[in-house]
Amino acid sequence: MSYDHYAAICKPLHYGTLLGSRACASMAAAAWGTGVLYSLLHTANTFSLPLCQGNAVDQYFCEIPQILKLSCSKSYLREVGFLLFSVCLTFGCFVFIVVSYVQIFRAVLRMPSEQGRHKAFSTCLPHLAVLSLFVSMGFSAYMKPPSLSSPFLDLTVALLYSVVPPTLNPIIYSMRNQEIKHALSKVLQYALFQLQ
Repeated sequence: MSYDHYAAICKPLHYGTLLGSRACASMAAAAWGTGVLYSLLHTANTFSLPLCQGNAVDQYFCEIPQILKLSCSKSYLREVGFLLFSVCLTFGCFVFIVVSYVQIFRAVLRMPSEQGRHKAFSTCLPHLAVLSLFVSMGFSAYMKPPSLSSPFLDLTVALLYSVVPPTLNPIIYSMRNQEIKHALSKVLQYALFQLQ
C-alpha cells in the first residue's frame, strides 16, 4: 500500500504505468510467496524440535516463541536464527515503507492546496498507524527476552498484533463513507443517551 500511495501522490501521471495489472500481480505473488516460504520454513523447523516440557501452549494459538519454551534441545538455535532473519526482512520492508512515506510527506507538504494536503494525509496516516502497531507489537512478541515473559503479557501482545490491526483496517477505511459515519454517530448518541 505504501508503494500505491507513493505512486498516486508523488507520480500521479505515471500511476497507470507503475501500478498496472502486471505490477500488481507481481507484488501480490511476491507477498504471498514470501509468506508461504516463511511459514513453511518455520513450520518445518518447529516440527523437528523435540518437546520435553509437555505440549500445552499458554496462548490463543500455537506461536513459535511459545513452542520454543517447550523445546529441550539446542536445535532451537536454528529457529532463533530464522526469527532473526525474519526480523531483518521485516526491518527491510519497514525501511522501504518509511522511505516511501518520507517521499510522500515531502510531496504533500509542497502541495499548495490545504484540502489536497488533508486528503493525502487522511489516506496515508491510517495505513501508517496500523502498520506501525502491527510491526511494533509483533516485534515485541517475538524479540522480548524470556525473563520478561508472563502468560498474561504474552496473551495480550498476541491479541494486539493478531486481532487489532486486521480489525482496524476496515473500520478506518469505511469511516470515509458518509453513511457509515452517520450510522456510527447515531449508535454513539444512542449509547450516550442510555448511559445518562
